[in-house]
Amino acid sequence: MPEALSPAELRSLDRAHVWHPYGPMPGRQEPLVVESASGVRLRLAEPAHGQSELVDGMSSWWSAVHGYNHPVLNEAARGQLGRMSHVMFGGLTHEPAVRLATRLVEITPEPLRHVFLSDSGSVSVEVAVKMCLQYWRSAGRPAKQRLLTWRGGYHGDTWQPMSVCDPEGGMHELWSGVLPRQIFADEPPPGFDAEPDAAYVRHLRELIAEHADRLAAVIVEPVVQGAGGMRFHSPAYLRVLREACDEHDVLLVFDEIATGFGRTGELFAAGHSGISPDVMCVGKALTGGYLTMAATLCTSRVAEGISRGEVPVLAHGPTFMGNPLASAVACASIDLLLGQDWEREVKRIGTGLREGLAPASELPGVRDVRVLGAIGVVQLDHEVDMAAATRAAVREGVWLRPFRDLVYTMPPYVTGDEDVARICRAVCAAAREG
Repeated sequence: MPEALSPAELRSLDRAHVWHPYGPMPGRQEPLVVESASGVRLRLAEPAHGQSELVDGMSSWWSAVHGYNHPVLNEAARGQLGRMSHVMFGGLTHEPAVRLATRLVEITPEPLRHVFLSDSGSVSVEVAVKMCLQYWRSAGRPAKQRLLTWRGGYHGDTWQPMSVCDPEGGMHELWSGVLPRQIFADEPPPGFDAEPDAAYVRHLRELIAEHADRLAAVIVEPVVQGAGGMRFHSPAYLRVLREACDEHDVLLVFDEIATGFGRTGELFAAGHSGISPDVMCVGKALTGGYLTMAATLCTSRVAEGISRGEVPVLAHGPTFMGNPLASAVACASIDLLLGQDWEREVKRIGTGLREGLAPASELPGVRDVRVLGAIGVVQLDHEVDMAAATRAAVREGVWLRPFRDLVYTMPPYVTGDEDVARICRAVCAAAREG
């Protein structure tokens, strides 16, 4: 074992060499050094603002739904390490990947029956787009190569996913003149429980009808738009999309990377609408936050259509596709989730978030407070001061990651009531000082 580095040495080397997400090089903000994590707590290598450990209000970007250092997931990883950590998936297969694909087919909406495993959510969206484009090319309709989405969305940081993120004010606006030009509907009207807006329904239907001859697919985040703005919309609009896509022969893709595995109160957000897409992407919580892995599921119609084409294969194959270690942990994570009353836990957390975040609506500068499932959002009327908001949350003993005009939380499902209340106090403090 190499000699341990002090926190000061780590920070110095980090600043010199490590490029952090959505940040400059070198970074302008000094990251906290995490020494270990267990349950819902991150233990710091040295105290910060009087705190030596922080309750994680982010589930490590929405992935660690079971918390950290969970004995069931640890055992799954150890057991698989004793057999093999990796083997190529080209020409070979293995039990963890087969079990995982079968499990995903069992728990996702019918008629999703085929699973392509990849190593990140963004890549799973790339695969979904490639499936749709190749399906229409195989069907002799190569002109169907555009994508339609609604504004306010976020689908990842690689090329095709960036093209369907909000082109104005989003994280990828820089590339708007270079990315493939897609078709954007207006933002869905806000409010999960809101009555569908008739004018917006007409807008969606007319836009799909107008561009149907060129449209390969419609792709959206169902019910919750995540990193594009943490907006909630009525599930009724998903049914409108399904009907319009069926009417005009367009594929429908749901990006459930952030919403899958119970976060919104349904196992998958599609469940709120009672319909199924032709292609679905999952990731983040798939492995309980232990390892990077994602999956793209499709119907037999899509898979068989591709396989009948002039190039009868989906030409995509990540090096770590079907990684046995990640697959084994993903199977254990799914079983752990479904082996408990996860719906009750998500509902409990949602109740705590509603109660604890209610005072934020009275704070100056707060535009909106909203909760859905185990998601709590405080939206400001100004750009959040990330440094000030982070300091405020840390002083309360909580780790949050605000962005744009939002202070929000997605706690692990194992977060107790007292810690949920603590997270809410931290969100309120961050909103007050940010």
